[in-house]
Amino acid sequence: MTCFSDSLTPAAPVRMQRVAVVAPRAALRDVLVRVADAGCVELDRADDAARATGPAARRLQTLRAESATALLSRTAPDLDALQAAGRADLLEGEAQFESYREAALRHGPVAALAGWCPVTEVPRLSRSLADAGGAVVPLRAPRGIDPPTQLPATGPVRRSLVPLVRTYGTVPYSDIDPTLPAGIAYVVMFGMMFGDAGHGALLLLGALLLRLGRPRRLASLRPLWPFVAGAGLASTLAGFAYGEFFGPTGVLPVLWLNPLDEPVLLLASAVGFGALLLALAYVAGIVNRWRENGPGGALYAPSGIAGASVFLGFALVAGGAVLHGPVLTASGAVLALTGLLLAGTGLFAQSGGGVSGGLQTGIQLFDVVVRIGSNTISFARLAAFGLTHAALGGIVWQGTTGLAGAGPAGLVAALAVFVLGNALAFALEALVAGVQALRLEFYELFSRVFDTEGRPFRPWHVPTQPHQHPVSAPQGVSAHHGTEAMT
Repeated sequence: MTCFSDSLTPAAPVRMQRVAVVAPRAALRDVLVRVADAGCVELDRADDAARATGPAARRLQTLRAESATALLSRTAPDLDALQAAGRADLLEGEAQFESYREAALRHGPVAALAGWCPVTEVPRLSRSLADAGGAVVPLRAPRGIDPPTQLPATGPVRRSLVPLVRTYGTVPYSDIDPTLPAGIAYVVMFGMMFGDAGHGALLLLGALLLRLGRPRRLASLRPLWPFVAGAGLASTLAGFAYGEFFGPTGVLPVLWLNPLDEPVLLLASAVGFGALLLALAYVAGIVNRWRENGPGGALYAPSGIAGASVFLGFALVAGGAVLHGPVLTASGAVLALTGLLLAGTGLFAQSGGGVSGGLQTGIQLFDVVVRIGSNTISFARLAAFGLTHAALGGIVWQGTTGLAGAGPAGLVAALAVFVLGNALAFALEALVAGVQALRLEFYELFSRVFDTEGRPFRPWHVPTQPHQHPVSAPQGVSAHHGTEAMT
């Protein structure tokens, strides 16, 4: 049986259930083998010492195998026979089984192990274990301990975006799942910096090749093809907006602006887009602080309502200054001061009070103000690197056109400049845009969405050995050779 988990709430991590895996001691092996084969239960951490000194672990060490994909046999194997056959895979599975077997709590004829399982998988696992005489007993979650986090991966698009969030950290169990919006924000920011329809088409071609499993040495990256396709589509659309197709070749008309002709408008648009993303990050932060610590946590947190009020207040002040609206400016100032007061109250309470607490609060409030300003301006890099990309494309195109009129040799040289120049611009700008979009995602957005880090869900998964090649203990073998695993 292979477990497939999904979330009842698409905007949240997969719901987890605290469970106890209960089995008669005589059937413990069969039950644990089924749990391992299902791969959807994270059993409480077994004692590492038991795994390091168990019979299977000792025999595994003598093989000195670099690595082996663990396997489990349904019946207790002859460990000496496995060692003689060099079956590091089965010995690795037995070593893991021994550690969990030793960690089981025993009471009379019954043994049990506690752990976590996705809510949607509990009925299926219960039916599987019932066939072996075992059971899955739902338990109340321990107080003060959050369940592990598993993000839903229900389709190719979501699966391709999960590594983006996982690279930053593990989403706390109580928080919302930001995978899809984070992925959309990333590819849009990438496209703004890598705006060229020709280069975007190359990314789309690369995504198609990944989807087809080509080249073979990159087959492990195949699940990322929707992510690459999204980046290519965003770059292509931005290229249409800028009128860029392998540079300013004139193949496409300018639908919005030419980056090199209107850099100020591009800069203002980038900062405005960044402000919108920050506002959405504050909304997600408010929801997460409420889920983590209730209304009070959402109200006083710098990444909650308090911080959002300061951010919105500064935005109103800036809008009032541009539009010459004194009422708007005054309203923004009041809102920003209110947010600072709320944030200061929460930070002072966390500091423990006193003079040192007041000094610490003042420094932290100053940091809140500076971060809001610097984080907003930081999105100007979307325009800066978009200008760099356009400038590189312009240089390559000027060199191409300058050589094209110098006869046949010049035409060959122009073709070489065009191909090599675009290849260099593509490689350099793709790397820079990818890194800068990641930096904006992590430092400007995720720092507001997340306040803590969760613990990843790590289910115990060891497939069962195919039945056609069993290596079992002969009848009458001593417990030292394998039948001990049944007790």
